[in-house]
Amino acid sequence: MDLRGTIFQCRVWEALRGIPLGSTTTYGALAAAMGEPKATRAVARACAQNPVSLAVPCHRVVGKDGDVTGYRWGVARKRALLAGEKEWGM
Repeated sequence: MDLRGTIFQCRVWEALRGIPLGSTTTYGALAAAMGEPKATRAVARACAQNPVSLAVPCHRVVGKDGDVTGYRWGVARKRALLAGEKEWGM
């Protein structure tokens, strides 16, 4: 896949691709897993700028309280994608 972005965005997008189907993580946990524990907001911004929804599954990232938060293609679609992954037993 030829995604174009900053080095940091590409790192975030690659980390997103490592989130297993049917799982979620938080923006803070993703930042920490990348070795950037103070970059929670930058990770959220990179998720918001993700140009390819399903190939780079930013819908699997939720708020620190587990709430489904902003999504480039709408929160309703994010909820539907997460529900679908659970329903399909993935």
